[in-house]
Parts: sequence; C-alpha cells; structure tokens
Amino acid sequence: MGKGMRAGKKNKARQGGGAGGQKAQMKRIQELQEMQVKMAEMTAELEAKEITTSSGGGVVNVTVSGKKEIVSLEIDKDVVDPDDVETLQDLIIAAVNEGMRQVDQLVNSTYDKVTGGLNIPGM
Repeated sequence: MGKGMRAGKKNKARQGGGAGGQKAQMKRIQELQEMQVKMAEMTAELEAKEITTSSGGGVVNVTVSGKKEIVSLEIDKDVVDPDDVETLQDLIIAAVNEGMRQVDQLVNSTYDKVTGGLNIPGM
C-alpha cells in the first residue's frame, strides 16, 4: 500500500478525479457523439453533390460525384482526332484530376467546419 493510504480507500487520481472529472468526461463523450452525427450527415450530403470541370476550353467536360466517381464524361466530337489520341487523353486526364481536386477541397472545407480545423486522421 502506498504511503498515506489506508485499506479500502481508492486513489482519486485513478478514478478520473471524482464526480467533476466524470461530468467533464461525459460532456466530452456527448460532444464527440454529436460531432459523429454531424459528420455522418455531412458525408451523405457530400456524396450527393456533383462537380463539373472542363479542359481544353470546354471540349472535355467531366462530372465527379462527392464519392469521387466519374458520373459523366462529355467530349466534343471536333476534338476527336484519330491521329492525335494523346491530346485527347491529356484533356481527359486534366479534367478528371481537376474534378477530383475540387471534390477534395469541398470535402476538406466542409469537414473543417465541424472539426474546427482539427487534424483528425482519415479525414
């Protein structure tokens, strides 16, 4: 037994600091649960959103969902040149990458509103 302790007495530091510490811990748990609900709602809203980007002055248009899925790809027929496939590939890649970048930016800015800018792993 530690110095100054009697049988049957528990060290308050090990109990979480008494009733005040338990209330604070319960409050933190409740706040985290509320944040989880908000995050789930925001995730559903984000997944339903769509962002459309273009490249080559609008000859390639890509629509990307909040789930980072391509939901639409439009290519102007005038840009399709069998002798220059590489240019078309570059335009598609540029439009898709920009769409993905904008979705990432939207997700990060939306979650920052809930987390207050906390760096939470996996977010």
